[in-house]
Amino acid sequence: MSREGQWFHPAEPSLDASVRLFLLPHAGSGAIIYRDWENLLPSDIAPQAVTLPGRHNRRGEATFEDWDPLLDALHEAVLDDLDDRPFAFFGHCLGAQLAFRLAIRMEEDGGPAPVMLGMSGWSPQGFFLPTEEQSRMPAAEMVEWIKKLGSFPAEIYDNPEMLALVVPALRADLRVAAQYVDDKAGVSCPLASYGGRSDPLQEHPDAMTHWAGRSPDYLGHSEYPGGHFYIDAHAQSVTAHFAQRLQRVVSALVS
Repeated sequence: MSREGQWFHPAEPSLDASVRLFLLPHAGSGAIIYRDWENLLPSDIAPQAVTLPGRHNRRGEATFEDWDPLLDALHEAVLDDLDDRPFAFFGHCLGAQLAFRLAIRMEEDGGPAPVMLGMSGWSPQGFFLPTEEQSRMPAAEMVEWIKKLGSFPAEIYDNPEMLALVVPALRADLRVAAQYVDDKAGVSCPLASYGGRSDPLQEHPDAMTHWAGRSPDYLGHSEYPGGHFYIDAHAQSVTAHFAQRLQRVVSALVS
């Protein structure tokens, strides 16, 4: 399986920034969901959004369908891309799952590790966890499901060619997410959580409160109007909130 594709966009982070930010997208998508963030974040934060194999500019590569190999490949890609600057992770949905477990692994390894995490649209407890069977649902049923979530632009649903690109990547990501096992692990770095007030994937009303026990420096939860993809409408507010906290964390590290 090729790992030679471009994992990050932009490929080269700004050299003028003092801290780097890796952005991990939701299931079935790629770096495009964070297309506005570079202009929304302050210039001292250099964002790089992740695109997994099998979608967008990497659609010629085979998708990962198992959790461990995907996390291994992502871990390798991040390590290969790091420089001497501090870095943080922000992930939405499957991106939050991957960012969280990647941070745990990096801390356990004792090498470079993120200085802060932003967890959006997911919690290790109280959130929808897909099953292997659901990843194999008929295409028409899957399209109706993602329509309800509002996870893709409306024009995609009536475009067979676009659906033919989206659905396989989403199936692969659902298979990956179905293998997630919560072992109650946590991170030592600061962590902030974000969510939509009416997220249909949040199965228990107290789901996001569980983040408080996953970091000794939990920075609290920010909730916004909207569903699972609240982040599209509130990108400006989310980026401002996260950037302020990340800047404080980095300032404390260098002071």
